[in-house]
Amino acid sequence: QVQLVESGGGLVQARDSLNLSCKASGGSFGSYSMGWFRQAPGKEREFVAGLTKSGGITYYADSVKGRFTISRDSAKNTVELQMISLKPEDTAVYHCAATLTWTTMATVRQETTYNHWGQGTRVTVSS
Repeated sequence: QVQLVESGGGLVQARDSLNLSCKASGGSFGSYSMGWFRQAPGKEREFVAGLTKSGGITYYADSVKGRFTISRDSAKNTVELQMISLKPEDTAVYHCAATLTWTTMATVRQETTYNHWGQGTRVTVSS
């Protein structure tokens, strides 16, 4: 069973950049579709970005499209989330998620699609 550990969070200023990383272990990394979700204080967890098992197809929430980039490094068993032009509304705990199922444009955005989750890394963007 895969285990996920996120890193890279921190406190930054608006318009700064930050790179998050999710290290996967204990499973066949290439068998998993991966996603990033976030949960802001007082709000429900929401989809941020996702990509297919091969990494060939990526999906983004409208709120981050053009600013965030998701990618996977099969040699390192990691999924990266590159974030630029950060805004205060990006403040949240960011969670990495994995599923053995093939994801579609619809299912990649649903929490219930994923059955493996990391503990999260906190991102705070000050104005």
